[in-house]
Order: sequence, then C-alpha cells, then structure tokens
Amino acid sequence: MLVVRLCLVALALVIGAGCGAEPRTSSAAAAVPPPGMVRVPAGTFRMGTLDGPGHETPVHEVAVAAFDIDRTEVTVDAFAAFVAATGHRTEAEHFGWSGVFDPAQHKWVAVNGATWKHPDGPDRPAAAGDEPVTQVSWNDARAFAEWAGKRLPTEAEWEYAARGGVDQAPYVWGRELRPGGRPVANWWQGPFPDRDTGEDGFTSRAPVGRFAPNGYGLVDVTGNVWEWCADWFDPGYYAVSPREAPRGPDAGTERVLRGGSWLCSENFCTNYRPGARSQATPDSGLNNTGFRLVRDIQSR
Repeated sequence: MLVVRLCLVALALVIGAGCGAEPRTSSAAAAVPPPGMVRVPAGTFRMGTLDGPGHETPVHEVAVAAFDIDRTEVTVDAFAAFVAATGHRTEAEHFGWSGVFDPAQHKWVAVNGATWKHPDGPDRPAAAGDEPVTQVSWNDARAFAEWAGKRLPTEAEWEYAARGGVDQAPYVWGRELRPGGRPVANWWQGPFPDRDTGEDGFTSRAPVGRFAPNGYGLVDVTGNVWEWCADWFDPGYYAVSPREAPRGPDAGTERVLRGGSWLCSENFCTNYRPGARSQATPDSGLNNTGFRLVRDIQSR
C-alpha cells in the first residue's frame, strides 16, 4: 500500500508540475512574435496630418493595444503557398482582367489575364517570388489572412506601426524626403507619368526588404505597393473617431489603402507619407496593391 501511495503522490506531482508549467510556456510563446513578424508595443500617437488634404484631418490622439505585424508585405511565394493549400482563385482571375499601370504607355490600362502570377499581364515576366504579391483584392487578402490565422490591420494600427515611434514626421524616417540626398524607399523619381529615373534602384515593384526598416523594424511601409487595411473608408471619419482602438465606420463602399506605391511621385502623388490615405472597392486588384497582416497577442 505504501508503494501505491508513493506512486500516486509522484503522479500527482508530475501532473501538477505539468499544469503549472503550461501558462508559463504560453506566456513565453506570447512574448515572442512568430517568424516574419515584429512586436509593436501598446501606446498612443497622433493620427492624421497637420497639412494634408481634408480626409487626413483632424489630427487626433489614438490609443492602440500591442500587436504583431508582418515585417514585410506578403510576398508572391507566400501567396503561392496559400493558393496551393486552398485552391483559392483571386477576383482578378474570376474577372479575367485587371488594372495595370503601363509605364510604356504612361497610363492605366485594362489587361486581360493580369493576375497575381503575372501582375503586369500574361505577356510580361512572371512576378518574382520575393516581391510583394499584387493583383489581390481586399477580399483575397482577407481570405489569405483567415488561412494564415491573422487579420488585416486596422487603419490606426497600420499608421501607428508605420510611423515607428516618430511623432508627426512627414516620412517614416524623419523630415527629409531624401535624407543624405538619396531616396530611401521605392517610389517614382522623375516626372510622373512620363519618366521614372529609377534612382532608388527600381522602376516597378521591388523585392521586399531592400530598404532600411523603420523604428519598429518594418520595411516597405513607404512605397512599393499600397497595403489593404481592414476599415471601410470614410473621408470624415477622423472627426468622430473614438480614441481607443478605432476600427473605422460600420459600413461603406470602399476599403482603406495605406502606404503609397512605386507610382507615387513628388509631382503627382505624395502618398508615401505615413498619414496619407487612399481607398478602393473591396474587389479591386491592381499591379501596385498588396497587403501585410497583423496578429493579436494572446493574453495567456
């Protein structure tokens, strides 16, 4: 009987130790972002711009909880893995065409067969695996997010993360568009739409991570491709936005886009600013539009 009692006590200790260790393991796991993501701390910031167009005002204080966010824009390779696992067909593939900005024609054109595999059209080179996936709609991005166990960022989360802790600077790296006289992101240098000099090293989409990260470790939040956010777009939303974790209007016809793209230029589109906002219908896909995702941090 003594042996039995000792065995039962030992078993209870093992079970108790295991139960006690699980929360510590979960907490430790929650303290480390998943591979490819960075941790953005909770905090407050001034959202909007002081001298931008009306839909970027008024500047207002916003508080957000900590979250994890993709270090880079979702790549073609990552999207290909999603398609292989799920059989997903993008809306551009269903439609049979999509919008393409063609630098040779200096304009946007509708191109039959333009898809995430060939974002500039079937007669142009396939997208490289390490460039951001494009020709994906908001609906496509949400489907990818559900498969990946993540979600699209709110507009407030996106701007907070993009600013990288730099308050109200016009650019994510500071106050000069060309620090040291050089472009430090992928945007259109030269007179748009006539000529892109490629001074930044690229005349279209760039592979992710070719430029220095911001203060939180994110890359390509300026230029390269526009990034979908979760929110419906409302040009007057900032005037009524709640201070705590705003999630945008309850309804709308267009979704928010952030970050600008390789088509933004000094003479036409200055949306490489972190406070800049744009929008498109949820079924839109273009060769300068992609996304990155966030993940809620487990409280355990």
